[in-house]
Amino acid sequence: MPVIEYKCPNCGSGMVFDGNTGMLSCPSCGRKDNIEQIPDPLKKQVFIEDEVKEYHCNSCGAVIVTEPETSATTCSFCGSAVVLSDRLSGNLAPVMVIPFSITKEEAMKAFKKWCRNGLLTPGGFMTADRIKGITGMYVPFWLYELHNRVEVHARGTKVRTYTRGDYQYTETQHFDIYRKIRLNYVKVPIDASEKMNDELMDKLEPFPYQQLKEFKTPYLAGYIAEKYSQNDEQLYPRAKEKISSYIDSYISTAVSGYTTVSYTNKQIDTTLKQADYVLLPVWMVHYDYNKSEHTFAMNGQTGKVVGKPPISKAKVAAWFAGISGVSLLSLKLISWAMGGGFL
Repeated sequence: MPVIEYKCPNCGSGMVFDGNTGMLSCPSCGRKDNIEQIPDPLKKQVFIEDEVKEYHCNSCGAVIVTEPETSATTCSFCGSAVVLSDRLSGNLAPVMVIPFSITKEEAMKAFKKWCRNGLLTPGGFMTADRIKGITGMYVPFWLYELHNRVEVHARGTKVRTYTRGDYQYTETQHFDIYRKIRLNYVKVPIDASEKMNDELMDKLEPFPYQQLKEFKTPYLAGYIAEKYSQNDEQLYPRAKEKISSYIDSYISTAVSGYTTVSYTNKQIDTTLKQADYVLLPVWMVHYDYNKSEHTFAMNGQTGKVVGKPPISKAKVAAWFAGISGVSLLSLKLISWAMGGGFL
């Protein structure tokens, strides 16, 4: 089976992608190569779905057995970074990739800082010394371009109250409202891996799409990469659902200026113009606390951390007690200021 490794021409060590420089780097001798100048060895091959395949490491000859979704990994024997080319070619070839810009060391430091900022997390958790593992992973996403034709029929009112002489008048005007709207959304991201938590991936947004680059396998060297397990047609309903709240918000602004608005008909016709398969950088952090494992994710470009840390019941109780105490003190001060005494 085709396994791609990038060996240093100077010393023969395995090269990996360096997020700081954006280049393919040799950790042994320090050589750095411009990825744009490296020919990509991918060939047009087809991978059979749902089949576990056996690969051999080019460095030590050890067998690399992976799950069907894995397209880049490391050899568990010698640690060489390997890319499984047949899982990244043909229909499985990503169009673009956003490379990592945050290194593993920087990600670890940022996560520890994030832990210390937890006001209601247990003290032991905030020490951030329970990290079981941190893995750089390229997560498969579909970026959708969705064009929407919207027609809205509604009834609106404008209410005006005024005084004339000794009388107060309320004037209500009634309107038939019609709006015809065109809304186009580009780069709507939907994660395409069944393994990943959808809510966690959604919260990692936004990714800096100006950093999208044409896909080349050297970007994957030294990281884990997954191929999509759900195609663009399967995830199309979720993409439509994701933009629905934005469409509703735009409609609301389009019929502003009325006292009340009652919709009688709202028709939204969505057309899928394009769906691009891309890989986006995510640091996955597995944290062990109180005999249970917590999973966090970090945007590999922006450093944004998402996840649900444990909550300290004692700190929550103390926080509510503090709020109650401040409120009571405020009421007493107000009472005293109004001459009611300080009890």
